[in-house]
Amino acid sequence: MKLWFVEPKPCVFVSGITDSLADNVVDMLMEVCPPSSGLLIFKSIRMPPHFKIYALGIPSKTLTSISGLQMIFSSFISEPSRNFP
Repeated sequence: MKLWFVEPKPCVFVSGITDSLADNVVDMLMEVCPPSSGLLIFKSIRMPPHFKIYALGIPSKTLTSISGLQMIFSSFISEPSRNFP
């Protein structure tokens, strides 16, 4: 993976490969990676919302679909309120 993709942070790979090659890479990763990997793949597509999420196993983030739009739940940590004098 590190040969063809940029890794902006650990285990996050980004590339601008062609659609047909991206389909082949997604298919290969879904076949080769074990379900215990919790793999999430975001692939750009031409139709709105311009991405598709693929998941394998049980990812660390919770996935949902609302009106056909794939979404990921992320924890929200609010900052403690500040009291100004």
